[in-house]
Amino acid sequence: MNTPEITTERLRLRRFQESDAEALFSILSDREVNTFLPWFPLETLAQARTRLREGYLKSYEKPLGFRYAVCLKGEPAPVGYVELGDGAPYDLGYGLKKAFWHQGITTEACRAVLGQVRLTGLPYVTATHDRNNPRSGSVMRALGMRYRYSYEELWQPKNLLVTFRLYQLNLDGDDGRTFMGYWERFPVHFIEDGLQS
Repeated sequence: MNTPEITTERLRLRRFQESDAEALFSILSDREVNTFLPWFPLETLAQARTRLREGYLKSYEKPLGFRYAVCLKGEPAPVGYVELGDGAPYDLGYGLKKAFWHQGITTEACRAVLGQVRLTGLPYVTATHDRNNPRSGSVMRALGMRYRYSYEELWQPKNLLVTFRLYQLNLDGDDGRTFMGYWERFPVHFIEDGLQS
């Protein structure tokens, strides 16, 4: 079964449910939370319901439907999410309500999800962050991910030119593998000094 429930010291990670629409709206309507997310802040509860159905609930029909609602233990409503793309580049994404920033919750949740992903036999996962959002890069490094390269993308639908940093974690021991899809797709790409370990 994909997306099995996971518990950690502080968290319960579970599948999203129809009843999570208000909690999801609370997360994705916050302009500050959405600064570095790929979509515009939600404006209505109806949009949250659509995102829930189309983006989360449908994903559970797929073999790699890793879309987790992040809940504090003992609290029913999600305060964030962790998700993994179901195809290459197997992109790890996450978001968290502002009231819970800087407490290690995202790292704890992602670490738990990656533990589950390892059981699937996936060879690697990637994650990208806007260069102007270095705290997200700190999460990636805390998960054992390594910087590979940077690239410029005209980010849609926001229509912003963004420099992204790609991080990767190879789960099969092949440390030499790098997902080159963004490097090949975007003509402005480079390796930043001081970020490779």
